[in-house]
Amino acid sequence: MTFSEGMARGPIAMLEGRAALLRLWREYRDIAWAHGLPFFATTPTRRANRARMERAGHGPELIAQNVALLRSLAQGGPMCVGGLMGCRGDAYTGEGALPRQEARAFHRWQAEAFRRAGADFLLAGILPTAPEAQGMAQAMAETGLPYVLSLTLRRDGRLVDGTRLCDLIRETDALLGEGRPAFYMSNCIHPDAVRAALDQAFNRCGAVRARFLGVQANTSPRSFAELDGAEALQGDAPEPWAEALLRLHRAHPMRLLDGCCGTDGRHMAALAARLTAEAGN
Repeated sequence: MTFSEGMARGPIAMLEGRAALLRLWREYRDIAWAHGLPFFATTPTRRANRARMERAGHGPELIAQNVALLRSLAQGGPMCVGGLMGCRGDAYTGEGALPRQEARAFHRWQAEAFRRAGADFLLAGILPTAPEAQGMAQAMAETGLPYVLSLTLRRDGRLVDGTRLCDLIRETDALLGEGRPAFYMSNCIHPDAVRAALDQAFNRCGAVRARFLGVQANTSPRSFAELDGAEALQGDAPEPWAEALLRLHRAHPMRLLDGCCGTDGRHMAALAARLTAEAGN
C-alpha cells in the first residue's frame, strides 16, 4: 500500500502505510550507506496524476507530503529524493497511452507539484510508448529539474509500441535539446532481458551506449504478461539476481542499478556487497 492509497482509506490506514514505507526505506538506506553507496529513493506516486488525485479528493499537498516523508530520511549520508511519475494508461500493454502534446499537458501538473515540493529529481517509470514518453519529457523539462525516463523495454530491444530503443533515445534527445533527460533506463525487467535488448544489432550504437545507463530489475526473467497473470511470486534468490545485474553491468556499464518486482532487503544487500567488492578489485 502506498502513502497516497493510505490517505484515501482514512487516517489509520494512512499511519500504517506511512510506518511501513519508513521501515522499508530505512532498511534500504542503511544498506546503501553501510556500503558507502548513495541512496536514491522515489515517492510512491507513479499513478498520482492530476485526474486520479482529483477523483480521490487530493491536491498537490499530497505530493508535498510524500516528498517530505522521504526527506526526513536524508540525514546522515548521501541521498537524493525523487518524484516518481508514470504513464496514464497500462504500462505493460500501452493501452490508454497519450499522444505527445496531450501527454505534455496531462503530466505537467504532477511535474510542477514535485518542483514546488522540493524534489531533487524526477523519474518517469515503465513508459510503454514513445509519444507519451516524449510528452512527459517535455513536461518534466519545464520544471528545470534533472529527470530520467525509464522505459517498458522488451527483450527484442523495443518499447511496447514497437519503437526501437536507439530511435527513442536519438529522437527524444533531438526533441528536447539542452532539456533532454539526464539518462535513460528501464525497470520492471530482468537483467538478462535488458542485456538481450541492448545486444540487438540496432541498439549497438553510440546513443544507447552513452545514454542508456540504468535498470531497476525484476527477480524473474518472465515476460510482463506472464508475471501479470502469475498467482505466486516469481523470481531469483538474492545472489543469482545480483550476479545477473553484475553481468549486465560488465557488458553495458550503468550508473544506476536497483531492484524492482520481487526484490527485498536481501537482494539490495547482495547487490550492494557485490558492487563494492567489484569496485575494490
